[in-house]
Amino acid sequence: MSGSNKTTKSESPRLLTGGNPQIPKGDGDAAVQAYLQAMPGWKAPIGAQLDRMIVQTVPNVRKAVRWNTPFYGLEGQGWFTAFSCTTRYVKLAFFSGDSLNPQPPVESKVANVRYVHIHEQDVLSETLFTDWFLQASRLPGTPVF
Repeated sequence: MSGSNKTTKSESPRLLTGGNPQIPKGDGDAAVQAYLQAMPGWKAPIGAQLDRMIVQTVPNVRKAVRWNTPFYGLEGQGWFTAFSCTTRYVKLAFFSGDSLNPQPPVESKVANVRYVHIHEQDVLSETLFTDWFLQASRLPGTPVF
């Protein structure tokens, strides 16, 4: 029996500083689902909600995990959004966020990128977020890597 406990522990992803799950690089929904399942506490339902909204809004979305972050994009067009966990919030990035209307609220040091910081008490506006995802999916994304 102790062997099964050891296996369970070794299968659990490690949380990096700030609580971001350490997930191996991978392509497809399975890699993103592993990330979502490893998100700690209140952040897990936020991640699941973001994933659901993206998939419903952009049905042909391509998914991958890079640098312990789930990325969403379109084949041949690059990535348009990604999110990760920090200590106090889930950080949602839009890679062409300065072209969205309205623009996401948080500026970046990286040209064109805008963020939304989602805190525990926040209620996501499905209308606003799905509109952002749809707009972002129609803009040039970051290079495919």
